[in-house]
Amino acid sequence: MKAHPMALDAALAAGVLVCMVTGSFADPHGENGVTWGVRTPDPLSLLLMGLGAVALVFRRRAPMTVLGATGVLSLVESVTGDPRAPVAMSAVVALFTVAASTDRSTTLRVGPLTMIVLTGSAMIAGPLPWYSQENLAIFAWTGIGATAGDAVRSRRAVVDAIRERAEKAERTREEEARRRVAEERLRIARDLHDVVAHHIALVNVQAGVAAHVMDKRPDQAKEALAHVREASRSALNELRATVGLLRQSGDPEAPTEPAPGLDRLDELVGTFRAAGLHIEVARADEGTHLPAAVDLAAYRVIQEALTNVQKHGGQGAKAEVSVVRVGPSIEISVLDDGAGDCAPADGGGHGLLGMRERVTAVRGTLTTGPRYGGGFRVHAILPVKTPSPSED
Repeated sequence: MKAHPMALDAALAAGVLVCMVTGSFADPHGENGVTWGVRTPDPLSLLLMGLGAVALVFRRRAPMTVLGATGVLSLVESVTGDPRAPVAMSAVVALFTVAASTDRSTTLRVGPLTMIVLTGSAMIAGPLPWYSQENLAIFAWTGIGATAGDAVRSRRAVVDAIRERAEKAERTREEEARRRVAEERLRIARDLHDVVAHHIALVNVQAGVAAHVMDKRPDQAKEALAHVREASRSALNELRATVGLLRQSGDPEAPTEPAPGLDRLDELVGTFRAAGLHIEVARADEGTHLPAAVDLAAYRVIQEALTNVQKHGGQGAKAEVSVVRVGPSIEISVLDDGAGDCAPADGGGHGLLGMRERVTAVRGTLTTGPRYGGGFRVHAILPVKTPSPSED
């Protein structure tokens, strides 16, 4: 309906036309109340009802114009024919649209004007007495249309305001979280800099003293080396305390085994295959030796991407992993054909963010996104050689 609003308006216009034509056969002054089939509408009334229904098809595009057209048709019917409220139904619907799509001040101007003009013309120029129920029905239904349209507009405004506040609060929380993370990273960086700079400078000075007096005054050299040992021990303790701030209470102890790399890719793929995920691996990086940081980043990218495929790819998802050496870089691609999106639906996951940070830390690039036809794509380009600080 949102994609084709004209279809909804056409259906509404057809429904209003059916109601108007059906109501035109009813006589509200029958012996036993409302009597059906005792009278038939004249051709002019049928024409006016048809024109009013056609005008309603364009009520969204030009609500004020449609209200004016349906109002004129209602005036013609009330003055020239046997007054029947069904023709005024189109004006009521048009007045509802104006009230729902404009503001309250417009409704306060247009609504009473429509009520007075239609009701007054029927009372003054119509063939029925001014106090007849048909005239009062026009007054009542036009008032209901204006009031209902204003209520719908107010509700939409309240819903939009609530949605806007929720989105603003969400953006504020995300910005506050990023700010706190940046401040914490800066504080930790300053702490690490202070620890390393102070103690390494002390170690450098004492080592120089030891080297200078090693031959002539070995006792003083031993004392200097003792200071070196004490400074290095203090540096290690402070580094351990600083890094410990980043750990959660339930985090495991630091592993003693070497950091994983692409040499353990087959082992990694095997664990996912054992869990039921179909994976195809293609490698064209023979003889490529990667720095430890790059090797670890490549391994973690593949690990996180396959984890997302298993979690969000859907039943029977298949993954393709490729590792290719292209010039001074190595390209990692993980594709899947699953129907799901690898980004968490609630926005609470950090897998894609973690991958991006790892790749950026080694001066690489990462692109992620849905694939055409379904599935997800993760593509990372990592340098074979890690740039030195002087190259930054």
